[in-house]
Amino acid sequence: MSDLLRNIDARTKLAGTNKLEILMFSLGLDNRTGREETFGINVFKVREVMRIPKITRAPEMPASVEGMVSLRGALVPVVDLAKYTGIQTDEKAEIMIVTEYNGHTQGFLVKAVDNILRLDWAAMRVPPAMLVAELGGLVTAITELKDGRLVMMLDVEKVLSETGHFDTNELIFKGVKPLGKDRTVFFADDSSVARNQISRTLDAMQVKHISAINGRQAWDELSKMADYADASHTPLKDIVQVILTDVEMPEMDGYMLTRKIKSDKRFAGIPVLMHSSLSSTSNQQLGKTVGVDEYVPKFEPQKLSQTLARLLA
Repeated sequence: MSDLLRNIDARTKLAGTNKLEILMFSLGLDNRTGREETFGINVFKVREVMRIPKITRAPEMPASVEGMVSLRGALVPVVDLAKYTGIQTDEKAEIMIVTEYNGHTQGFLVKAVDNILRLDWAAMRVPPAMLVAELGGLVTAITELKDGRLVMMLDVEKVLSETGHFDTNELIFKGVKPLGKDRTVFFADDSSVARNQISRTLDAMQVKHISAINGRQAWDELSKMADYADASHTPLKDIVQVILTDVEMPEMDGYMLTRKIKSDKRFAGIPVLMHSSLSSTSNQQLGKTVGVDEYVPKFEPQKLSQTLARLLA
């Protein structure tokens, strides 16, 4: 499996093509449904896949957090995804997926890993409202395989937020100051956790905002705004001053959205700010190749507000 994860150069070429690669895995047979569901995670977030090492239990951790493991001298929290998602299974987890995103490393315990699937973001659909409600917004996208199986993309940012309490810590918003100017930001993100944090940051800045849940919806809405600006002979940059986008989104990712914006002269003078948990240098370089003006990692409202203040000023 490690060989499958090494070819980063090949994956960087996916930027701007609206394609992605996901590592598929299972959490065991669910006793309630009699089914074994297939889940997925973006390969860009996977550092390695291994047999479960010795886990050190720690007190006062959420029920789904098994404890900590030592990886190359660093302590890494370990989350049992079956427990976290509420799957009731008698099968024990055998594999640990080590992920790295947003500057944080964590291990996810799973029953087994499948293979790596390359597909178009257009094949990733927004999940039905019933599924979103049942899993509490944990699934951000869903796709169907040729064999009829459904693969559900987990919102790992939500897992990180809830197990690490990043989103509930009010101190992360300390220092976010009102802008003092009438400005509007349009943002797109498929994660409910991320949308909530962006909204709270913009509210603290006293900046108006409009949002979309994926790149396709964002492009549709932005196109309507551009059409209205043309019809009313109003510069579009008088209506919206900054466009903020996530990278990973069903139907259209942030790279493709940015490429469309930057190739449309109606959006001239409106900066695009990429806001993603894929905050490595390579991902920032990918953003630059499609025209992103700035890049800010998630879960850092102060950095986000400072960058927005500079762009909006």
